[in-house]
Amino acid sequence: MQLEELKKNSIRKNNMSAEQNLKNFNINLPEPKDPVGAYVASKFVGKLLYISGQISTDNNGGLIKGKLGKDLTIEQGYEAAKRCGLAIISQAKKACANDLSKIKSCVKLTGYVNSIDDFKDQPKVINGASEIISKIFENNGAHTRAAISSNSLPLGVAVEVDAIFEV
Repeated sequence: MQLEELKKNSIRKNNMSAEQNLKNFNINLPEPKDPVGAYVASKFVGKLLYISGQISTDNNGGLIKGKLGKDLTIEQGYEAAKRCGLAIISQAKKACANDLSKIKSCVKLTGYVNSIDDFKDQPKVINGASEIISKIFENNGAHTRAAISSNSLPLGVAVEVDAIFEV
């Protein structure tokens, strides 16, 4: 086999595991939400898929609100970021016509944490999103990242995360 064909087969094998991992870990993705503003939920630019910021919602679709370091613990923030990561996967799946095997890799996550001025554990919070992306996409989930503090986020949510994928 030629090198390109080997790469394609390897990518196909790895990406098929994303759907299998969702089943193996008994993970149900949330329904992808439509945008409520003047933007799109996802956009393809060449071989890149951009996913707009996904805000923290619980299993029932309720908002996870609060400020880290005041209203929420690091662990609660981690879970909120994890929920953002699941919403990102849901949006990516929808953008790829329900076929996660089209995703070659996660390129970058940017996470925003609604926190008090002297809160310094944004990376620990955003690990919730990073770790669920890596768990589902395995090696293809390795990504670059920024974890940023914010004094406020839309609707008072605790966390917002956006993503870039290679397709």
